[in-house]
Formats: sequence, C-alpha cells, structure tokens
Amino acid sequence: MSDRIVFACSCEKTMPLDADAIARGCTGSLKLADQLCGRELDLFRNALRADGPVTVSCTLQSPLFEEVASEFGAEDRVAYAKIRETAGWSSQAREAGPKIAALLAASAEPVPDAVTVPIESHGVALIYGRDATAIEVGRRLAEHLDVTVLLTRPESVEPPLRNDFPIVQGTVAGAKGRLGAFELRIDDYALPAPSSRSHLLFGPSRNGATSTCDIVIDVSAGTALFPAHEVRLGYMRADPRDPAAVERVIAEASHLVGIFDKTRFVDFHADLCAHSRSRITGCTRCLEVCPTGAIGSAGDTVTIDPYICAGCGNCASVCPTGAAAYALPPADALMRRLRALMLAYEAAGGRDAVVLFHDGAHGEPLIDALARHGDGLPARVLPVRLNEITQLGPESFAALFAHGAAGVRILARGRPKHDLDSLRRAATLGDTLARGLGYGGAAADPVVSLIETDDPDLLGAALAAISAGRTARAPSRFMPIGGKREVLRFAFNEMHAAAPEPVARIALAAGAPFGGLDFRTADCTLCLACVGACPTHALSDSADRPLLAFEESLCVQCGLCANTCPENVITLKPGVDFEAWAAPRRVVKEEEPFACLACAKPFGTRSTIERVVEKLRDRHWMFRGEAGEARVQALMMCEDCRVEVAVNQGFDPHAGPERDRPRTTEDYLRERAARGEAI
Repeated sequence: MSDRIVFACSCEKTMPLDADAIARGCTGSLKLADQLCGRELDLFRNALRADGPVTVSCTLQSPLFEEVASEFGAEDRVAYAKIRETAGWSSQAREAGPKIAALLAASAEPVPDAVTVPIESHGVALIYGRDATAIEVGRRLAEHLDVTVLLTRPESVEPPLRNDFPIVQGTVAGAKGRLGAFELRIDDYALPAPSSRSHLLFGPSRNGATSTCDIVIDVSAGTALFPAHEVRLGYMRADPRDPAAVERVIAEASHLVGIFDKTRFVDFHADLCAHSRSRITGCTRCLEVCPTGAIGSAGDTVTIDPYICAGCGNCASVCPTGAAAYALPPADALMRRLRALMLAYEAAGGRDAVVLFHDGAHGEPLIDALARHGDGLPARVLPVRLNEITQLGPESFAALFAHGAAGVRILARGRPKHDLDSLRRAATLGDTLARGLGYGGAAADPVVSLIETDDPDLLGAALAAISAGRTARAPSRFMPIGGKREVLRFAFNEMHAAAPEPVARIALAAGAPFGGLDFRTADCTLCLACVGACPTHALSDSADRPLLAFEESLCVQCGLCANTCPENVITLKPGVDFEAWAAPRRVVKEEEPFACLACAKPFGTRSTIERVVEKLRDRHWMFRGEAGEARVQALMMCEDCRVEVAVNQGFDPHAGPERDRPRTTEDYLRERAARGEAI
C-alpha cells in the first residue's frame, strides 16, 4: 500500500477517526475527510489524477465514486471499505482506530474476477399446480413465455374459454436439470377433452411421459421437486394461498428469457480427487454435504455440475485434497486478505482481535441494524464478508491464529437455508486444534464457534460476551501462496510455531481429514498396492530399491490404502502431528531386493517372494513332491531364468491330476443293474 492514497471519511463527523492509529496500519498516504461524497469530492478527483491506487472508506456512495472514476478511466484502481456500520457507528468508536486501519488494508487486497458459464433460456415454461391458480399464472405469463400448465389430480377446475396455451393432467414423478435444461418424468399424463363443460375432463392417462422445458413454476403446494430448491436456477415455487408469493414468482419468471452468465463457484481438479481407486471407494465428503445434488460419482473422481452448483462452498470446505477449491475468492486470495487485516490491526496497536465471518444476504443487514439501532460491533471484532460462510475451512482458522487472532466467530442464520453440519464440523475442528495449542481463554468460551441468530441484539450480546484469550507468542507474517493444501500446510505449521503452548500431536475424532497411518511392518510385503491407490502421493516408493515411504502432511485419511492392502497391515490414525508435518518424507519399510537363484539379478522383494513361496509350497498340486520343489525354486528366479527353466522342464501348467468324471443318471442306473435291483 506504499503508493496508495487512502481516504478515511468521518461521514459528516458522525464518527471519530483516530488518524495516528489509522496511519500506522495503512502504510499509504492517509487523507481525512468529513464529506468526501459532497463538498470534498475534488479531493477524490485529484487523487485519481495521480495514477495510483485509491481506497475510499465508503460503500454507500460507491456508485458516485465509480461514476467519477470512470471519467479518468480509473475504475479498476479504486477499492472500497465499509467502516461506518462496521466500526465508526459504535459505542466503542473511539477505540476503533486499529479496526478501521485493518478494514482499509484488507479492502485493498486484489480479488480475481469470477469465472462464469453461460446459460440460455428460450422461455419454455411448465407451470405445475392443482387448480385455477396454475391456469391464472399461465394466463399472466403467456405473453412473455411459451407456457404449458400441468395439473396434478385436479378437481373441478373450470375450463378456460380460449385455449391460449396447453393445459394437461399429470404428476411429476422425477425431476432433474436447471434453468434452460429441465427434464421432468410425468405419470398419470392425459390430455383434456375439448367438450369439457363445467369442469375439465381428461382422457385416458399413461405413465412415463417426459417433458423438457427451460423454466419450472411450482404452485402445487406439494413437496418441492428439487433439494435445496431455493437456489435451483429456473425453479420457482410459491404457495398458491399466498398471493404476494405468487406475484413475486410471476414477476421473476417473466424475465427469464435470454442468455445469462452464471458464476462458476468451484474449481475442480480431478487429478487431486481421492474419491475412488480400482473400484474401491475412498473419500465421499463432498458427496455427503452438497445440498443441491450438483456432485456425482464418475469412476475414480467426482463431477461438479457448475450449472446446478449454488455456491454454498460446503464441498470446498470439506475437501481435504484441494480438488474442490472455492473460487469466489480462491483460498489464497482470501488468506491474503485475512493476512492484510491482521497485520494492519497489529501495526495500528490493536489487540485480542476476534474475526467475525458473515455473508452479505444475512450477516451484513444484521451488522447494519446493530450499528444503526444499537451499540454496534465491539472495537476488537473485525468483520469479514464472504460469499458464503460455508466455504470456510480449517486453513482460514489456522492462519488467523498464526497471525495473532484471539478468536473466530461465524454469523449464521437462526433458520439456515441449507444444512450447516459441515460448517459446524469445520468450526469444531478449528476449535480443537486451537485449544490443543493453548489458544483461547476459559474452557466454557470456545475459540472458534458459530453465532446462529436473526436478531441484531442477540448478535451484539454474543460478541460482547467473548472473553479475551491467549494469542500467538509472536504473530506470524507468512504469505499464503499456492493451492488449498499448500496453504493449509503453511497455516498449520505457522499456527504451531506461534502457539502459546505448542504440543507435538493433537488427536482427532474418526473421519477427520488429517492424520497418519500405523503400519505392521513385519507383515508388509512391499507389494506397493497402497502406493498405487494413494491419490495424494502421501505414500511413495523408489525406483532404486524396494521401500515404502510416507509423508503425513499429504494424508487425507481417505482409507484407500487400508482398503487396498492385501495384507491388511495399514490402520488410519486421525490427528495432526505437527512434527511430522514439518518433517520430510519418512521411510516406513525398506528391504534389499531378492537375488535370482540362477543369475543373481535383483528382482522383487524378499518378503514378497518368501510370502508367495510360503503360500504355494506343499499346498498346491503344482508345488508338491520332487517336481514341485523344482517349481518352487523357479519362483525364486527372475522372469528370464524362470522361462528358461519352464521350457527345459517341459512344464505344462494345465497338466494337473485328472479329476473324477462327473456322475450321471446312467452311472447310477448301471450300478443298480449290476446289483440286480429293479429299475
């Protein structure tokens, strides 16, 4: 921020500004204002003429500032920070200088542009209902959309005077798809009789009909056709007994014609996926938490449909390998923003920071209401807005504690739109690791937790009750770079290095995404099946000699190695071993290669050859007796010598002992005749 011009506006002197504290946290050129959007607007214009980056401490008037910036072609050089409702309008506003500095510094961190996918809708709409409400919705939308009305089990529905759009009978038995590409399976499908008089009559029905459409409008008052239906693009649902809800659906549906850009919320890297190997299922965490059904199994990996994905971020939060990475913003961009926030807060003299994660749709209005009608946020509570709070993972919590945070809170809805179990598990994991390293205070006060409320007063009370706890001995300044797994490894190591009470290992519950492996090395034959199954390369071998090596920081506890091992010598051990995470790859077992009995060429491993010989000697007809012993010796030869011995011996692998001929009815009749018995 050295060349950045930072404007801190008091919003007509409604909030005090600690210029010294803000200047210490913001290393750019700080300029104070009282009405930057009005009589002091020329200060902003002059800053734009300098061709450097600019930060404005106002989001309310950002449209005005964007208009002015466009005159200079400087839209990309201006960043905006919200300090009024988040810091200045508070009963602790005079102590909020470090917080304001932190918010200004964090807002200057660049965020990559979102990637989009195109969706096209031609306006073909299916209206699903039970009565005249569905027909009325169809009539209202007929001038905007290509409408078909589907009535499920209708009773006494008056027929229209004009057939301006099709009205049919049927019940949706299955549905899939999204805006522009819905496919519905319909049972009890029937066409209406043109002679319907007082009420609609329908002809013979059939099951298994299929309907494709761009938009589905559901006013049936039945069960929703899709999971997490609120975020399924193109599917709109309203209770027919609620006229206002029906009107909202009509207004929204009438505009769903054309080509739309939908954000691709998740970047998926199939080469990192630990879902399956060799038809053995490993990690299924993302499949279990996706509320929309956008994730499906596809052999060794999963697939994520960007058209159905609603961006909740659950998959990215629980994915231990980084195969599913949230892209709004990417993990490393979010971590750099958190780093800038914490470093500026510390530089400005702030202490015992509590980071409050929230979203825009629910959390921001709650914070605004608390600032306008209550005491506002405490001076040490630093709000961080995310696209979705469920995108948070343990790397974010670890980095914050490494940078000096005293606690983390996540603001969630009292009545959430979708399941928060994965977020609660992530918070519990973060709390367990932080407490295990000595962060935090009283045992009754968690270090990482959720605040689930829709009431701003309850939010204020929960934040005010957070006690000060122990923080990092010397806050880290590490810069997060790379993918999710690399960032997580750095964050864990830095959190451990800065911990008030560092320990070597913290045990975690079964199912945790981190841990080591216990090996019964005495029974391991170094077949290396586990190496082939490991999707993260935590297990590896060597091209020079028979060995098995393990790197714990790469292990995601998917279980593929344990389920693949033919000797059952591998056991999962969930936990975080900080010493192992910082250490290089360790050798689990190493052997000298087995030397061929004939030519002394090294091949295979001694334990493997001995195990094969043990299982076959005197147990199989090919390896019994004097001839069998010669074949046992052949097993201890390299492939070239083994072929030569087999050819010289004239060995026929199919020349086994003759088996008894199956007994037939004729055999039994012949034996009875020989005994003189009647047939």
